[in-house]
Amino acid sequence: MTTQPNAAATEHLPFFITPPGGTDVLLYVMVVFILLFVVGLGVIFLTIHHLPERIAHRTKKVQLEIVAVLTLVAMFTHENVLWVAALLLAYIDIPDFMTPVRRIASAVENIAGEETEGEVTSSSETAKPAVQESLHAPGETPFKKAELVETPRQSPSVPTQKSDLSRGGRGRPRSINNG
Repeated sequence: MTTQPNAAATEHLPFFITPPGGTDVLLYVMVVFILLFVVGLGVIFLTIHHLPERIAHRTKKVQLEIVAVLTLVAMFTHENVLWVAALLLAYIDIPDFMTPVRRIASAVENIAGEETEGEVTSSSETAKPAVQESLHAPGETPFKKAELVETPRQSPSVPTQKSDLSRGGRGRPRSINNG
């Protein structure tokens, strides 16, 4: 028995209208499309949200951890100001202050005759502390001797002659005669 279309229906029906008991192909196509669309939007959202972190990681920035935390907090709280701050930090080069400080500390330790951790010294550098240690008594460091010795301090250049004071320090100095 064939089913007759309704009398109010037109003769030509669109392809997405299925006969009774048939499979709705458009429904399944739209389900797949919506799932792919939502997953694609999620991937794009996460890619854009972690863009500052990728930039900071690629350029090996010092502030990588700060940028990573800001992007995560911005993603979970939906605060766009934090994301903008992370993006700015990813593009800005913060100067590395610790490297010069470590180099200064290493140089001071080398001057003092101590070796820093992980530092490889040549044979000529290892001979220097041994010579310096042989110059003082056992158990005494060069710093103890240096503390005991006082060097006379020189005062800043102050005009000491009368002629310098009377002429404002200009001209030829006169000899001081007392009589």
